[in-house]
Amino acid sequence: MAALATAFIAIAPAAHADTPTSSVEVSPTTVLPGQTFTVTATIHNPTDFTVTFAKAAIYGSPTAITDVADLVSCTGVTALGCFQAGSSYRAPFGDLEAGGTKTAVFTLRVKETAAPGSFTLQHQFVGDNYAFETLDGPVVTIASPSTQADVKVALAATGHGGLNARIDYTVTVTNTGPATATGIRVVATYAPALSFASGTGCAHVGTTRNVNCDVASLASGASATARFSVNGGLLALGSYTTTAQRTASSPTDPNPANDSASKTCSALTGLIVTC
Repeated sequence: MAALATAFIAIAPAAHADTPTSSVEVSPTTVLPGQTFTVTATIHNPTDFTVTFAKAAIYGSPTAITDVADLVSCTGVTALGCFQAGSSYRAPFGDLEAGGTKTAVFTLRVKETAAPGSFTLQHQFVGDNYAFETLDGPVVTIASPSTQADVKVALAATGHGGLNARIDYTVTVTNTGPATATGIRVVATYAPALSFASGTGCAHVGTTRNVNCDVASLASGASATARFSVNGGLLALGSYTTTAQRTASSPTDPNPANDSASKTCSALTGLIVTC
């Protein structure tokens, strides 16, 4: 009986405190087979004693996280490194004192053989002498390659000195696939000191500094360009940054990292404009 008592680990319900015992953030939450995603896991010790060999554990339900994704790397942990334990991945922090908080970042890659579907990413604070309740986190979706279209945005600019200190912008939209993208909208926002002059494939939005550049349909591997110009005036002086951001497209875009672009131009009076 003594041996059984020594091996027992208490499982406690989540503490009713402002800070949860464990939490996760996932980016992105929709991924394709072969793509990577990150899980930022944080644990907090609300007890009045030290939890020994504290770990952040992540699971999947109803599909085990270990069945659909491989561990690529992990940061913020001890020299032991993150590891697989049964159907979970775990990030070790060592002993965690009362009131202590630790955070680790898992990088995971979806298995090439992973079937399309969704699972709930679960998380837990686990120690050798104490463990807290397993909590539900975000839903992660493994999409079919045929149901996604990655839209990439690029922005180029050319400055023209003169009375109006004109800047011409070219927005290039590329669909890297695999599906055809439709209903694409890129919104460009220019600096307050500039004024809209003209556009081809881009329309000025009322009295705002926004320009909508729309592409009705774009096949996988294809690109489209749209253009607009702004004026700075003869007294233009300083730096002007314009940003272009994809705000809509269908089907789902799996890669938000390439959805925006920006360009900065400088004016030394309206006579010299460089980009």
